[in-house]
Amino acid sequence: MSALLRRASGPVRSLLPARRDFTAMKRDPRRDLLAGLTVAIVALPLALGFGVSSGLGAEAGLATAVVAGALAALFGGSNLQVSGPTGAMTVVLVPIVAEHGPGGVLTVGLLAGLMLIALALLRAGKYMRYIPAPVVEGFTLGIACVIGLQQIPNALGVPAPEGDRVLMVAWRAIEEFAESPNWTAVAIAASVVVVMLTGARWRPTMPFSILAVIGATLAASAFHLDATPIGTLPAGLPAPSLSFLEPAALSSLLAPAVAVAALAALESLLSATVADGMTAGQQHDPDRELLGQGVANLAAPLFGGVPATAAIARTAVNVRTGASSRLAALTHAAVLAVIVFAAAPLVSKIPLAALAGVLLATAIRMVEVGSLRAMARATRSDGLVLVLTAVATLVLDLVYAVIIGLVVAGALALRAVAGQARMDQVDFRPDLPAEHSDEEHALLAEHIVAYRLDGPLFFAAAHRFLLELTEVADVRVVILRMARITTVDATGALILKDAVEKLNRRGIAVMTSGIRPGQRPVLESVGALTLLRSRGREYATTPEAIAGARAHLQGAGLLATVPAQAPAASPVAEEAPR
Repeated sequence: MSALLRRASGPVRSLLPARRDFTAMKRDPRRDLLAGLTVAIVALPLALGFGVSSGLGAEAGLATAVVAGALAALFGGSNLQVSGPTGAMTVVLVPIVAEHGPGGVLTVGLLAGLMLIALALLRAGKYMRYIPAPVVEGFTLGIACVIGLQQIPNALGVPAPEGDRVLMVAWRAIEEFAESPNWTAVAIAASVVVVMLTGARWRPTMPFSILAVIGATLAASAFHLDATPIGTLPAGLPAPSLSFLEPAALSSLLAPAVAVAALAALESLLSATVADGMTAGQQHDPDRELLGQGVANLAAPLFGGVPATAAIARTAVNVRTGASSRLAALTHAAVLAVIVFAAAPLVSKIPLAALAGVLLATAIRMVEVGSLRAMARATRSDGLVLVLTAVATLVLDLVYAVIIGLVVAGALALRAVAGQARMDQVDFRPDLPAEHSDEEHALLAEHIVAYRLDGPLFFAAAHRFLLELTEVADVRVVILRMARITTVDATGALILKDAVEKLNRRGIAVMTSGIRPGQRPVLESVGALTLLRSRGREYATTPEAIAGARAHLQGAGLLATVPAQAPAASPVAEEAPR
């Protein structure tokens, strides 16, 4: 019984923290501690800004960075990943907060956490690699645009207008600013953007975001500038809260929960892949990463935080500053916790316009112009998928954007694959025995036509084959050389069977050669193989099919003599395409 329990719990144990994770923390703790401190400095203004953007306040962003950052580092599948609030997640949360308040965020976070844990147990991490690059690039571009538009009200120093469509909210904010301009807020936001973007080019490793925020805060305090501050922050994390929504409201939150779970999975695994590529010898476990994000999203809302995901920007800083284990991400969370408990009064004086500047600069840096240009130039299909995904992210929401991107990319891929399928008429006479006379060769060519099928025979391409086959001219035998068919699905098999039946009704015999063993079950399941075998017209090689066709013509009285009897049909697929 105990052995059975150990065997059953094995898959779960493989997802939990192991001794090697803690051993790795002892290898170079000094570098990890320094990297964690640097990441915390970079993450502080981002956590505050994303908390404000979510609608739950700066304290929600800090709580998320501390709780989710620590738990994702401990349970996640990457040694280098740094998790916390992100702009993409904020985009999903804004309408939830507006409609359901903090209770809706808690409920969505718990549901999304459970979904992520279920995905981890189902070992679904490996499937995320199949998301096309244009979808990811378009999604990132759309998110960057949404984040930038969300910051317009704070950057202009006007109250955030009501609404959940960022384009309309940004436009209304611009109209309010035109009626009553606040140039102080604009100057603060613009200064932070300039400092961050210029500094990143000059010294990429320096935390210019925190320097810009500190400078803006000191300037606003010293010169009594008209800049709205963040507001009072609690000195510490709130106690765990279980203020769920009523069960009746759960149905309306299932779709947002799916969006949060999908976003957390996509962004986290993408970030982990980027981190692996920036280092040597690091390889993340995608299923463990899903578990870590699931646990983080279960816990963060309980402490007043928002759903979280891994952050590519913070992870990149972590890697560049020399992190080698989870100790760095844990240190980042610990440093932010100290700030929450010890420096809340100072943090509360940061102008909202400064945080808007941080997020505007972050949105600008998210857009890789070179990568977008290369993707758009690759093929028209890639460019179309990228643009559609980005526009859908901006106009609709993240779930619809990813679904639209995947559907369009899949349809275009199917079209491309279907375009590779071909049916060419080929000359079968080189396969005839040399002893046959020129007269018999001419008779055979008059009554037999041979086609070679290349590529996939599936639903997206098979109908074209049906039309071509059924429009064959007045011959007595059609030979189908099938050794080069790469795959057959049920639709392709049914259409092939239909074509054979239509040709048979016209008095045209269909011979096949070279059917691969792996394709026989599909053809057998729909009756196509049975139809061919019932008349002895399925052969292993092309010469055998030609001999069978010759025998058929002799039986019809079209050939006077046949040197040899046709060999019996063989179930063995030919070894090489003929």
